[in-house]
Amino acid sequence: MAKQENSIEKIREWLGLVHIYCGDGKGKTTASAGLAVRARGHGLNVLLTQFLKSGTSGELEPLRSLGVKVISGSYSQKFVFMMNAEEKAATRQRCETQFREAIARSREGIDLLILDEVIGAIATGMLDEQEVIDFLESKPPNLEVVLTGRDPSETLIDLADYVSEVVMRKHPYETSGLTGRIGIER
Repeated sequence: MAKQENSIEKIREWLGLVHIYCGDGKGKTTASAGLAVRARGHGLNVLLTQFLKSGTSGELEPLRSLGVKVISGSYSQKFVFMMNAEEKAATRQRCETQFREAIARSREGIDLLILDEVIGAIATGMLDEQEVIDFLESKPPNLEVVLTGRDPSETLIDLADYVSEVVMRKHPYETSGLTGRIGIER
């Protein structure tokens, strides 16, 4: 592979691939946040959109301070399977609105779009997978896209250029019931 030049224009010429960070292990969001930091370090414009999350996790403010644009928050603190019909409808509306906002903003000079937990939103019926597929098939050619979540469909895997799986071998929730800790899991 030819050595890449570091000018922003040259960097942007190499963009346009799709990443999936999936699996049942801890680290999918952390990996996407690390990629956001790397991209900003080279002057790329980054948009991080979080689905099904409260908007209070610890990585958001530091990412914003680096110039990463963030869309997150306003979700119920419940898991989707614990929601009543009204809460599910509101969550689905929020996911759809947020996805459409991210798509619109991604066409306005964004180099890296991270759709954090979008696969979870699809799996729980809060977002239509076909909308995500249609976007990936018609996205700007130099837009790098990251999708995170547990169980991507074969269609999403086929559309991706990178698929990295984070496997849980052991987790304190499984062994002792320890839930997400501030500063570590959120």
